[in-house]
Amino acid sequence: MALLILAPFVGFLINGVRYKKHSANVAGVIATSAIAISFISAILLVLDVVAMPAESRKIAVSFFEWMAVDKFKVNAGFVVDQISSIMILVITGVGTLIHLFSIGYMHHDKGAAKYFAYLNLFIFNMLLLVLGDSLLVMFVGWEGVGLCSYLLIGFWFTDKEKAAAGMKAFITNRVGDAAFLLGMFILFITFGTLNFSELNALAPTTAEASWLGAVTLGTLFLFIGATGKSAQIPLYVWLPDAMAGPTPVSALIHAATMVTAGVYMIVRLNPLFIMAPNTMMVIAIIGAATAVLAATIGMTQWDIKKVLAYSTVSQLGYMFLACGVGAFGAAMFHLMTHAFFKALMFLGSGSVIHAMHEEQDIRKMGGLKKYMPITHVTFFLGWLAIIGMPPFAGFFSKDEILAYTFNSPLGSPILWAMGALGATLTAFYMTRLMALTFWGKSRVPSDVHPHESPALMTIPLIVLGILSVIGGWIGIPHVIGEHLGHLPNVWEHWLHPMISPIPGWTAIDHTTEWTLMGVSVGLALISAIVAYQFYVKSPETPKKIADSIKPVYNLVYNKYFVDEAYFGFIINPLVSISKNTWYYIDVNFIDKATYLAGDLARGMGSFVRSIQTGNMQQYAMYIGIGVVVALSFVIMR
Repeated sequence: MALLILAPFVGFLINGVRYKKHSANVAGVIATSAIAISFISAILLVLDVVAMPAESRKIAVSFFEWMAVDKFKVNAGFVVDQISSIMILVITGVGTLIHLFSIGYMHHDKGAAKYFAYLNLFIFNMLLLVLGDSLLVMFVGWEGVGLCSYLLIGFWFTDKEKAAAGMKAFITNRVGDAAFLLGMFILFITFGTLNFSELNALAPTTAEASWLGAVTLGTLFLFIGATGKSAQIPLYVWLPDAMAGPTPVSALIHAATMVTAGVYMIVRLNPLFIMAPNTMMVIAIIGAATAVLAATIGMTQWDIKKVLAYSTVSQLGYMFLACGVGAFGAAMFHLMTHAFFKALMFLGSGSVIHAMHEEQDIRKMGGLKKYMPITHVTFFLGWLAIIGMPPFAGFFSKDEILAYTFNSPLGSPILWAMGALGATLTAFYMTRLMALTFWGKSRVPSDVHPHESPALMTIPLIVLGILSVIGGWIGIPHVIGEHLGHLPNVWEHWLHPMISPIPGWTAIDHTTEWTLMGVSVGLALISAIVAYQFYVKSPETPKKIADSIKPVYNLVYNKYFVDEAYFGFIINPLVSISKNTWYYIDVNFIDKATYLAGDLARGMGSFVRSIQTGNMQQYAMYIGIGVVVALSFVIMR
């Protein structure tokens, strides 16, 4: 386990200390090798866990006692079990491919060694986050990935816009992190521990329906922390701007790993969250609303990375919807499949941007499939996965979430309808992206000569493309598996000991399940066909429709003016209060009081200096006056 965690940190140290001396290729090889070593270590650890009995699959290591204050004791401990094993494979596996892609993508950048150092540091902190055996150890990794995200989003910090995007991400996440800390405090006061195993063991004794109960408040604050890290309403605004960083960063941090940390935290504490039904309801509503809101914005964006960013926010909404209805296994399943196809699509967009000489506007693309066949085919596989076409990975995970939402006692037809609407919109805007980028007539400027990316960049695309095709089959639903030689649902069996049952749950009947799958696939197909017709066969139609509903289109295109509202009602007033506080209290009160004390001391010094004339007769007079005053005082008493 030490090798798994420390290999990325060693890579960070090597590139970090010698970043001025290492070339881009050397730094890339060092960083990629470090993550590959971690990936191999992760595989070996998971194989050890698989070999254990199902009811006791856990490798726990406690390195040392970190803190001990009265009853508050925290060990620097790590655990590999069914849940964390999934995460370490995704983080190191997808991370290795993204590092490999980065060697080709960043080879001309003068700061490549520093970039790879930051990337390794991120992986190290992400592993701390998912392997920690307590909320406090997790929080160290949680803060670490936030710092690395800031460093990588603002990597090209000489560009003020990119530097501002990094700062926006950092500050927005601090809001969520403050709530995370409050949640930890409440849970420790209530249970006397922050250890995951102990919290989950104590959870069944604390079911509550009150909004003001300790478990409800604690889990609500933890969820607010998750909305920051995982870009949910109301703290989602940082993630689209985070596309200012290098594209591989978007693939690793803002698609496959860091943004799923909030989902992982809730799944890790699922026995505790299931005891707080009010919190579960809030999570489901926020998740469903985010899925739909982000999907509508994605329909109007022209920047290839911004479309994928809003798609990520929307897909994260599905994961939280799953958590909110008690489908924790489905949430983890979608987390994994999403890592495959979204990392693929982000890297594919990086390949396109590389070929288009840094152009990101899809209105200036089109017809790229003939210039970039490998990028096109792999992006096509990712597109089929994200819109939920069988038998691609996204179909199995997305439909499992929708089935649970429809059937769970914690779900509802309204939540299912919101999920289905989000899936329908996803099929539309992802087909729009596919069509405007790769299909139809070329709109590429004459001075740009697109070309396929080198093998270092296409090999990761091919591997992720394969995973986007087959990655969902380990979670094949029973209703399909029984028609294919009784294929088992490996995913369900693997996570079963770690997932709390949903109160009042009854299995969904096969007819309903087939119907829900049919409706979901049918809506996605219709939506994709409409988008293809609009943007390939009749490209003037979307503009006519947008012009006919101009106010609505402008509202969505401008992201519902949420950023402007935050600036107008929160940020600007706070800045104004800060400036006034500084001017009236700091400058006019504290500073002037300090200056007054100085002026008094200076005045007294001047007075004393004025009587120090060096004249002995004058000194004798002062002494005489002093003696007379002293004697008068004694006589009068």
